Amino acid sequence: MRLELDLKKAGTKTVHYVSPSVWAWRQKRIHKIAEATKLVLAFLPFEKAFYDKFQVPCEFVGHTLADAIPLESDAKQARELLGLAADKKWLAVLPGSRSNELKMLSQPFIETCVKLHQDDPDLGFVVAAVNEKRKQQFIEAWQSIAPQLDFHIVLDTARNVITAADVVLLASGTVALECMLLKRPMVVGYKMNAITAFLAKRLVKTKYVSLPNILADDEIVKEFLLEACTPENLYNELTTLLNSDNSAVIAKFTEMHHWIRKDADKQAANAVLNLIGKL
Repeated sequence: MRLELDLKKAGTKTVHYVSPSVWAWRQKRIHKIAEATKLVLAFLPFEKAFYDKFQVPCEFVGHTLADAIPLESDAKQARELLGLAADKKWLAVLPGSRSNELKMLSQPFIETCVKLHQDDPDLGFVVAAVNEKRKQQFIEAWQSIAPQLDFHIVLDTARNVITAADVVLLASGTVALECMLLKRPMVVGYKMNAITAFLAKRLVKTKYVSLPNILADDEIVKEFLLEACTPENLYNELTTLLNSDNSAVIAKFTEMHHWIRKDADKQAANAVLNLIGKL
């Protein structure tokens, strides 16, 4: 931001590509962004609406993930890639990519899986680990809490694991948007330490935390946050999803995919060319 501001003051036209989450917290930052840039290029339509309220030049160009992910994804192919049985149901378990996320979420997520296994011993559990450290961290929690369960842990992208699954249990974050674009029903859980939770309750300005819900302005994905992130709550919602065809939510996810699938690279380039008078 400082570099951007210095360039603009020196007479260089500046474009801020990918908006900070000013719509969610520390909203006064928008005035610093306005001071530093001639144009903001936003991935999501509600971001442009927020900038419009403050009369800050902004264009919605679409989301690059929505361009990269096809409208239909092949679960069978993903299962073959990951070595998963094709003839059983799979729950993807994604407790986050950071150490503290796994520290807070591994236990409620694993205990949820214990309850689901009691109902359906044939249900498979596949976990995406971003690196070897996170894999070992999850294994330690697993062996401490429920060594009798069988988790298939893969060092792979969340995208392949989500694609292979029937339903997904995940930590809140960009992965929820990816899950929406892959058309997999999901449940969002999130916990944090007491101090961070105290601050978040006072700073976050949105009704929802997961991007699919913020995009839809509706709780189409169940969110269980902080004290509500319990094995009982997660189990109840996942049981519903695992025993439903979920056609309504999949149709909504497909509709929302179209909302943000706008050939973002081309739209962004054209916006810059237009700004500098080359289009």
